[in-house]
Amino acid sequence: MKYSFKTVKGWCAAVMFASAALSACSQAQQKPSGGVEDKISALISQMTLEEKIGMIHANSSFTSAGVERLGIPELVTSDGPHGVRIEHGRDWTPDKDVDDAATYLPTGNSLAATWNPQLGYDFGSVLGSEANYRGKDVILGPGINIIRSPLNGRNFEYMSEDPYLISKMVVGYIKGVQDQGISACVKHYAANNEEVDRNTVDVYMSERALREIYLPGFKAAVTEGDVNTIMGSYNKFRGQYATHNEYLINKILKGEWGFKGVVMSDWGAVHNTMEAVKNGTDLEMGTDLSMLPNPNYNKFFMADSLLRFVKEGKVPVSLIDDKVRRILRIMYKTNMIDGKRQSGSFNTKEHQATALKVAEESIVLLKNEGNILPLNKDAIKSIAVIGQNADRPNSLGGGSSQVKAKYEITPLQGLKNLVGNSVKVEYSQGYKIERGQQADKKMIDKAVALAAKSDVAILVVGWTHGYDYAKWDDNAYDAEGVDKPNMDMPFGQDELIKAVLKANPKTVVVLTGGGPIDVTQWIGDAKGVLEGWYAGMEGGNALAKVIFGQVNPSGKLPMTFPKKLQDSPAHKFGDFPGVNNVAHYKEDIFVGYRYFDTYKVDPQFEFGRGLSYTTFKYDNLNVSVNGDKATAKLTLTNTGKMEGAEVVQLYIKQQKSTLKRPEKELKAFQKVFLKPGESKELVFDLNDEAFHYFNDKENKWVVEAGNFDVLVGGSSRDIRQQKTIAYAGK
Repeated sequence: MKYSFKTVKGWCAAVMFASAALSACSQAQQKPSGGVEDKISALISQMTLEEKIGMIHANSSFTSAGVERLGIPELVTSDGPHGVRIEHGRDWTPDKDVDDAATYLPTGNSLAATWNPQLGYDFGSVLGSEANYRGKDVILGPGINIIRSPLNGRNFEYMSEDPYLISKMVVGYIKGVQDQGISACVKHYAANNEEVDRNTVDVYMSERALREIYLPGFKAAVTEGDVNTIMGSYNKFRGQYATHNEYLINKILKGEWGFKGVVMSDWGAVHNTMEAVKNGTDLEMGTDLSMLPNPNYNKFFMADSLLRFVKEGKVPVSLIDDKVRRILRIMYKTNMIDGKRQSGSFNTKEHQATALKVAEESIVLLKNEGNILPLNKDAIKSIAVIGQNADRPNSLGGGSSQVKAKYEITPLQGLKNLVGNSVKVEYSQGYKIERGQQADKKMIDKAVALAAKSDVAILVVGWTHGYDYAKWDDNAYDAEGVDKPNMDMPFGQDELIKAVLKANPKTVVVLTGGGPIDVTQWIGDAKGVLEGWYAGMEGGNALAKVIFGQVNPSGKLPMTFPKKLQDSPAHKFGDFPGVNNVAHYKEDIFVGYRYFDTYKVDPQFEFGRGLSYTTFKYDNLNVSVNGDKATAKLTLTNTGKMEGAEVVQLYIKQQKSTLKRPEKELKAFQKVFLKPGESKELVFDLNDEAFHYFNDKENKWVVEAGNFDVLVGGSSRDIRQQKTIAYAGK
């Protein structure tokens, strides 16, 4: 491994590090006095330089060193973000005969599809409790990178295309984890929106896009969620690696936002000793693959070379002390040093119930022509379940987010569980999940024959995770390290779906996966369509309950589904995955629905869409303004015959602005559960942040006095009520 700046002389280094050293001193002066900070200072004063350096880089695959003689333990991390990863000790080989079969929660975009921040908290609580039980200190989640392109293989881990929705969901998740005494780790900071060339791509975007779209979720994690750790991403940002990026980390994260926790690298994301130590990297994690199977962790960038630079006077000790202080700060915050840790619990009935609840609220009813759903169990005698995804577990898929599930209820098993012996359920594979596999006529013929003789057909199709731990990416379209080649349905599924729909019009199509897929070949003929995501260990039971009406679907899309890939703004205007390792985000702030609505492009399914088995009436919208505050009130009534939940979404549109703004932007939402005939008055409190935008000509947030439309409805394109107000702000 080569180290940059090797020949820098002491006087040059002193100049280079003057700013960073002053920053560290300033942070030390600003830190809280007394109590924990005094204890930290006392520990640091007793540590040798070698012990300090040992704490700021990995000493095994997922740990960094402590100082045993001072009672400082190792810091133990584990992948999430939707279940504690399989156990593999200090290396990368899965352990055998260990109790590591965890609660497998639905994935990140499933959670976001609930539009329920309370479930975010419950979700995080399960992770924190199970991490505690397993002896972990940091759970490496949540992932909150913006869903910029439908092709990103890691979209399933992330949440949304919308920064406001992300911000509201991430805070609950963090607090749920950290209330269990475990540190959450928000990732990947920042602009990590593709996988194929994530280690080399250099991202360029406007300051406005950075501030309005790509940073708000991270800011909320810090300023509202008080997150303990943040993971730097692999990519470069404006020419400098994000993990040791002066602007992203020192100026914004630690400067503007006042982040007091630990910035750790993604695994192997550090590339330069001097930049890492100067630009805010606190902990270097990862393994140099060339060193496997016996890596020498002392050869990391922030190990022996850094030790030498300090001894040579090229790096001030104050920078090392600041990094150690941050690590000790989260250790005290989570009771790692005083020994008063919570015990945690593992794969309990309560945790499994949370997995089921999240799955139930995440499923999105996209189409329900002729009220084909819900099915009546008493009115049908036979069901054809078709598609390999119906009988294929997903927990070990996805790459670093893999979970060894205690059990996993597939859609096929969930349907059998619900109907029991009262309905005949038969299965046909329909297609073969194998990279490059085309339509299989024999399989399709069998599926068609089964569908034709059954009362109802349920097709389970879409994307796939990897399956086997040892070769997780072989057949993965949703996984770390890979991006999808296009939005086309793989494995000849289009041909299968069209044939089954023709054979039995009473067919329900269930989509699985981490996001949009091209359904244009058959969507006009399908009466019922559900988005099921990767719904976790209880996903099959949740799906069956929705299909048969035991649960009224209440999920809403957290991202736009384009009709065609070329309709996606990243592909219409920008670079994906990049040209010569450079990606220009030319679509700017017009990501997702901001683009579709502003440029009048019809999506397949709009942001926020989600149908219900009942109906809701919006009434009496009133918006009042009092100085720099606005309050919107309206009445929501369940006008149908079934209990259900509606996500009421509030968007703001500025009628005239100095710089172009989107047609509308999500600024508030509430999920409301109502019985038939029940009404509830909803109140939305809005402040300057609901009306401002980032003027990158002036390099600041501005609120321009004028008229604003307050739009309320069930999706970005289902606006039920609106009012125009005059707002001047502060």
